[in-house]
Amino acid sequence: MGFSRAELESFAGRTIPDLVPEDLRLLFVGINPGLVSAATGLHFARPGNRFYPALRLAGILPDDVMTPEDAAPALLSRGVGITNIVARASARADELENDELLAGRTRLEAFVEQHRPRVVALAGITTYRIAFAEKKARAGRQERTMGGAQVWVVPNPSGLNAHETVTTLAAAYREAAVAAGVVADAAGQAVSEA
Repeated sequence: MGFSRAELESFAGRTIPDLVPEDLRLLFVGINPGLVSAATGLHFARPGNRFYPALRLAGILPDDVMTPEDAAPALLSRGVGITNIVARASARADELENDELLAGRTRLEAFVEQHRPRVVALAGITTYRIAFAEKKARAGRQERTMGGAQVWVVPNPSGLNAHETVTTLAAAYREAAVAAGVVADAAGQAVSEA
């Protein structure tokens, strides 16, 4: 990316625009932007982040989409959006305070009410447990809904989440995408149940 450590650190606290298609079907919710994302204005932009490779493997993105720049229009055309539970960028998600995650939940609920996705997929079980005060929550589809949307907890693609692989990330992302009607299920049917 060509940024020095000092240059990247200068982006701490910045925000990046949400990616929101007109017909939002699937909304991925990251924890917060990293410094490379803040520097570039692109979600999950750090080189080596597994988000886009997992989306390709899941069938959410075409195989020839290799960069975050190319991914944005492809995602928009498929009804896939991206936001974050906390808007401010930091070097690591563990720099966030619990009250920021709780406030982020309120912001996210308003965002979902406004944009009406079919499925909200939050990337990170620990963040979900804190923000939604559900200490025993498990990954996958949740019982709760948000603004009429199904709520899913999917693995965070960060390299710090080392027990996940691109393959396991893709499987989780695909499940949420099938529920949103973005990709077909194993039988070839687009599935969408509210």
